[in-house]
Amino acid sequence: MATEITVPALGESVTEGTIAEWLKQPGDAVAADEPICSLETDKVAVDVPSPVAGVMSEHRVAVGDNVEVGAVIAVIEEGATASASSPAPAAAKADSAPPAAPAATEELLAAAQTMSPAVRRAVLEHGVDPSTIKGTGKDGRLTKEDVLAAAEARAKGPATPAPTPAPAPTAAPAQASGARGEERVKMTRMRQTIAKRLKSAQDNAALLTTFNDCDMTEVMEARDKYKDLFAKKHDIRLGFMGFFAKAACLALKDVPSVNAYIEGDEIIYHDYVDISVAVSAPNGLVVPVIRDADKKGFARIEQDIADFGKRAKEGTLKMEDMTGGTFTISNGGVFGSLMSTPIINPPQSAVLGLHRIEDRPVVRNGEIVIRPMMYLALSYDHRLIDGREAVTALKIIKDAIEDPTRMLIDL
Repeated sequence: MATEITVPALGESVTEGTIAEWLKQPGDAVAADEPICSLETDKVAVDVPSPVAGVMSEHRVAVGDNVEVGAVIAVIEEGATASASSPAPAAAKADSAPPAAPAATEELLAAAQTMSPAVRRAVLEHGVDPSTIKGTGKDGRLTKEDVLAAAEARAKGPATPAPTPAPAPTAAPAQASGARGEERVKMTRMRQTIAKRLKSAQDNAALLTTFNDCDMTEVMEARDKYKDLFAKKHDIRLGFMGFFAKAACLALKDVPSVNAYIEGDEIIYHDYVDISVAVSAPNGLVVPVIRDADKKGFARIEQDIADFGKRAKEGTLKMEDMTGGTFTISNGGVFGSLMSTPIINPPQSAVLGLHRIEDRPVVRNGEIVIRPMMYLALSYDHRLIDGREAVTALKIIKDAIEDPTRMLIDL
């Protein structure tokens, strides 16, 4: 019985995706719920599972094709068995099979965390050391084909005793001095979406950025004092993002327009705070959302952030993780940024940019002292948020960080 595989629902407002990779080829055996292809959407990459067990009969679309939700992308023959040309079960070809791939070591597992789901699956399945493979993808990244080729080469091994090494060949002529090359690579769907959204923000919003500097002394001392107890009780590291998230909640409650956005000729205000946190992933920047940040404690916020970071590297964030958000925090400081003008994340109206902490001379009580300082930047849509409101909101965040007790007594 032939079963057509269709593109599943991909989340709110997402109507199509792009076939990034076929994980099963025609003739391959497929188990129920086993992924058959990787689908790249505007926000995340997702695996499409097979609803039935059988054999992949045909692909209806090719890698790189755009497909809408509900479109037929493949056909699976239920109950059929894999063709002779397909990989046979290990037990059936034990006599001719090469030694089984070694079990995944901790090193392999660690290295695989930064790869795409398909590449990571191939590395762990075949036990291939990714550091020994030359990637052919963009910027030298590994592709699934690279891993499979390396596994096949290892499996074949030397068919005959290795011949006596031949004399080293004469070195090839060096490339002509000044010769230059270039590579043309199609943008991923996620990168295209990021480009469109950022350009849309510039085209449609009246963007303006206000700055302030923040003395991190009190937060750093509080963190150093309680980080061990915090980690012991909550099994999570106490970072700086939790402090800024809670400080932002104070500002957004006092200045509601910073937590609102424009839709048509209306302003939509929110009585909750959903903070989008910019996280770096292998395929680009993603912004998973901390729901009801204003109602959560430091531990839960830090747990959410750690979970988002881990799943972003693994490529396992889901569509619902990205949906919504009323305000964004982006931390360029982890990459060494001193100052920036972040761009808002539409339809939101404001974004807080954090930067690196560095010791700088400042004046305190008439004396020059050294303090750990950070520049803060608040970019906002001037159509909705007045300068006074933006400056006030950023000042509230600054004051809360410089005197963390404010966050405990809701000042």
